[in-house]
Amino acid sequence: MKIARDGWPVIAFTAFMLFGSLFFSPAAGFILAPVLGLVIWFFRDPERIPLGDGFLSPADGKIVEIEEAEHPFTGRAVKIGIFMNPLDVHVNRLPCSGRIEYLEYVPGKKWMAFAPKASEVNERMYVGLGTDFGPVLLVQIAGFLARRIVCRLKKGDELDRGERFGMIKLGSKVDVYLPAGVQLAVTEGEKVYAGRTVLGGMPGDEA
Repeated sequence: MKIARDGWPVIAFTAFMLFGSLFFSPAAGFILAPVLGLVIWFFRDPERIPLGDGFLSPADGKIVEIEEAEHPFTGRAVKIGIFMNPLDVHVNRLPCSGRIEYLEYVPGKKWMAFAPKASEVNERMYVGLGTDFGPVLLVQIAGFLARRIVCRLKKGDELDRGERFGMIKLGSKVDVYLPAGVQLAVTEGEKVYAGRTVLGGMPGDEA
């Protein structure tokens, strides 16, 4: 199983504590062994094959909202909110190919990520993508348990559909703003998978 590169320091530290404890307190080792397993599971990064053409989900999780929205980068858009629980894969991927044109980090609170107000008040990272279909916006939102947003992008980067760009550690949320004319292929409450599930597409086009 592939492991996200952001997970290796945490895995190495947990493994060090586990093997060290075996020399001083075997009982502690029995406690740390499942902890190491959970850490490895959390940072898993499976390969994904898209299920078709269109905008891919940027995150694993459950769709908790679909609504019309507006942002200075996108203008009028369709916003899809995806809640990731701690057991989901937390590596984020791009919904379509494009060029990074907008990046903004906003410090904030730590509300439960599935709450609608989390999109407006929580710590978050905005990623704006210029595409052939119009501007697309991704918002990485830290949740109650999340402690770090990882975004490895810079303005001017050219990326492909489904390419990894970062992650959010522990429970969190990702909002994606798609062009207003998108034809949705998902509904609220549906389980989606980053880089595999197609959220929708533009009429007559492939994302």
